[in-house]
Amino acid sequence: MTNRKWWRIAAGAAMMLLALTRIAAAQGTLIMYCGVDENWCRAMTTEYQKQTGVNVQMTRMSAGEIYARLRAEKENPQADIWWGGTGDPHLQAAEEGLTEEYKSATLPKLREWAQKQAERSKYRTVGIYLGALGFGYNTEEIASRKLTPPACWADLIKPEFKGEVQMADPNSSGTAWTALATLVQLMGEEPAFVYLKKLNSNINEYTKAGAAPAQAAGLGETVIGIAFQHDVIDVAIRGKPVQVVSPCEGTGYEIGSMSLVKGGKNAAEARKFYEWALTAEAQKLGAANRSYQVPSNADAPIPAQAPDLNKVKLIDYDFAKYGSSAERKRLLGRWTTEVKSAPK
Repeated sequence: MTNRKWWRIAAGAAMMLLALTRIAAAQGTLIMYCGVDENWCRAMTTEYQKQTGVNVQMTRMSAGEIYARLRAEKENPQADIWWGGTGDPHLQAAEEGLTEEYKSATLPKLREWAQKQAERSKYRTVGIYLGALGFGYNTEEIASRKLTPPACWADLIKPEFKGEVQMADPNSSGTAWTALATLVQLMGEEPAFVYLKKLNSNINEYTKAGAAPAQAAGLGETVIGIAFQHDVIDVAIRGKPVQVVSPCEGTGYEIGSMSLVKGGKNAAEARKFYEWALTAEAQKLGAANRSYQVPSNADAPIPAQAPDLNKVKLIDYDFAKYGSSAERKRLLGRWTTEVKSAPK
């Protein structure tokens, strides 16, 4: 090959690389930490890339894991947006200045609880869906063992369910943090910890992810799984023998949220995604991907499969208190020491 020909090839390759770089720059990049089910995370990523051409790099983690990651990356943020996951860790991140203030023009179109989530965080997060806490049980296992189906939180500590209850670890899971905070509010802190120690004797595993206990109940790997009700419903719709329960004493709920990461390197792209994610069109992707929470945009239809919240006894969940960093640290420390580490 002559030098002239070689230089022509090299120059052509360089021009092509430059062109591709310019296209990528024009299309933009967005780095997202996603806290919902993997299918929904991927659907949001794929659809947004399809509509905008933006290169979305998504990592799926539990809400508690994302919060911990943002704290660790505070001096050198690696993400631009945190989409999904229980709202309490979003509030805690807002309090610690890990997320940016942003007041969307779409706020008036959102349901009241979503607007309140934005207000209490001083517009550092916003509600994108609502889901009620509960548990599910494997109907075949209950029938074969001739057990009375559990209907209340109190049933989960009965001797017949020893080693047959599963829940996530509240240190990593937003679902389990909601459960811990719910029981404290429902019973009072001291009675709640007495209950949690008894429950610990019946727990077979503290999972990393909040939806895992519902899936395990569906597979018969555990009789009962504590989870958000929409996660249990998803397992049932897929043909598994699992029944969702709204505890008779009452239960808490999540306001799944979205936050802009402070210091994110692609802030403009993050704001564009933020606005898109609040549209009714984007929020319909939840039900289309087997996630049956109540969407925050009032124009987005509530999935027919979603729990009827009019039939669920919801507590007056104190998001301000249990969305605070100090309360999270204190309660998690106590739970880890007194409950998880206790002998069974």
